[in-house]
Amino acid sequence: MIDFDYSQHIFRSPKFRSVVEEAIDFFNTSPVREFPPKTEFVGAGVYALYYLGKNDVYIELSKSNAVDCVNPIYVGKAVPRGWRTGRIREISNSGVLRGRLKEHARSIDQVDNLKLHDFKCKFMILNDIESDLVIPVEAELIRRYQPVWNTVVDGFGNHDPGSGRYNQAPSEWDTLHPGRSWTKRLMGSAPDLNDIIRKTRTHLQSLGLS
Repeated sequence: MIDFDYSQHIFRSPKFRSVVEEAIDFFNTSPVREFPPKTEFVGAGVYALYYLGKNDVYIELSKSNAVDCVNPIYVGKAVPRGWRTGRIREISNSGVLRGRLKEHARSIDQVDNLKLHDFKCKFMILNDIESDLVIPVEAELIRRYQPVWNTVVDGFGNHDPGSGRYNQAPSEWDTLHPGRSWTKRLMGSAPDLNDIIRKTRTHLQSLGLS
């Protein structure tokens, strides 16, 4: 029998955890901005969207953000193509983060039951070596805040699948928030709307938003 000590293969780093916590603290104290930001800026990074509107499904979430934006409805990241494979290191001149926020704004602006002016955003720019924190910071924000559109209602970040791929079903997000132009071409059966609403409210209650 080969002697195998599992513990010899586990790497742990309190320093890494400390850096992620530092980044989260920075993110949480960053200013709330209009959505999408009108100011031009460059860089990659992590962002969060906050809802402050009157949609019945999210009314308790909206109330929690009335004084200060503390409970995101969605958390995401924006990095240029090629970043994941290490082919790009210099990203400080990329407009990918602002571009992603504008893309999300276009999605929200198309739907029937959401209003763009009911959203705010926060974002953190991570360039150079700090860009390696994009994935762990995004993951920690999602774990910590359990945003509805990340954990319960799937599909907000979806794109037009393109010609020949319209046999798929509309996402939960597009079922709950119909209106994106390309979803009209999807031919699959939509998920049950009442089930989406029920599990969304249950999730918000589990976060103490009820």
